[in-house]
Amino acid sequence: MAASITHRATGVALYAGTLLLAAWAFAASRGEAFFAPFGAFLASPVGILILFLYAWALLFHSFNGLRHLYWDMGRGLNVKSARLTAWCAYAASLILAIVIVAAGVAARGQ
Repeated sequence: MAASITHRATGVALYAGTLLLAAWAFAASRGEAFFAPFGAFLASPVGILILFLYAWALLFHSFNGLRHLYWDMGRGLNVKSARLTAWCAYAASLILAIVIVAAGVAARGQ
């Protein structure tokens, strides 16, 4: 049940994150004067947290979507398998989001 609710919530959150991504791309296309404040915000701790949450939402939504495709094949529908795959979706998305954001922060300025 929690994975289903989280799947729906991450779907909604991805709309807001995609608007932020579009604003970032627009600011980048308008030049340094527009992009500098936006880039500074995204480089701040709050901006990094927002980027982490967006990455996590995208990854969880994707992994849970794969879980649903697995179910569509008629597999993993029992309670034990459903619970295990839900935990795997949470764990994989969290670990991968940490790795992606950490790599981005480490590569900043290079």
